[in-house]
Amino acid sequence: MNTGSAVHLFWIPLGAGGHVVRWNGRIYEAIAARAAHRPPRDIYHAALTVGLDGITTSIEMGPVWNVPDADRGVVGTGPVGSPLLGRVRMFRYEIRCWPGGRIPDLDDAVESSQVSADPARATRVLELTREVPLATWGRDEHRAGEMWNSNSMISWLLSRSGHDLSRVHPPARGRAPGWDAGLVVAARATSAGQRERETS
Repeated sequence: MNTGSAVHLFWIPLGAGGHVVRWNGRIYEAIAARAAHRPPRDIYHAALTVGLDGITTSIEMGPVWNVPDADRGVVGTGPVGSPLLGRVRMFRYEIRCWPGGRIPDLDDAVESSQVSADPARATRVLELTREVPLATWGRDEHRAGEMWNSNSMISWLLSRSGHDLSRVHPPARGRAPGWDAGLVVAARATSAGQRERETS
């Protein structure tokens, strides 16, 4: 991992290292592709590393049960599927901002890019991890047009921290469900902040 001042984005195939998640993802994409009258695409899960002051911090959303380390930088948790299901540990996700930590299956990433080398933006990404909306995974509670998930969290962080995402896309022939939801919710927060400053 990079240890300079930089924000790196990684695209990891959905379910890398886990057969159940991978097959469920393929079934979901086959249904979505059929409904949209298009060929199925590869599904990707986004994650970040932030290098600052010689320390690399891993940022990812994942199930609460898939990383056993007690000190894994958890900064927030939320329900999967529905708030009711979220009462059970199996149906909860967590957001990790883990200095010196790891991202499961990072070695399986098929593409990565440095989206910033600005220390101020890197710092802002780290700060914002504690402000990520803890919406229900797999639902569109924010009425953003698609479900909220790990990709939403990553795009929200990058957008809110001032990164230009106009040229950031999943790998060729792939897609990242939830990515646009993060952009929509981030844009609303930015607009609300601007209106508040203008009226203060």
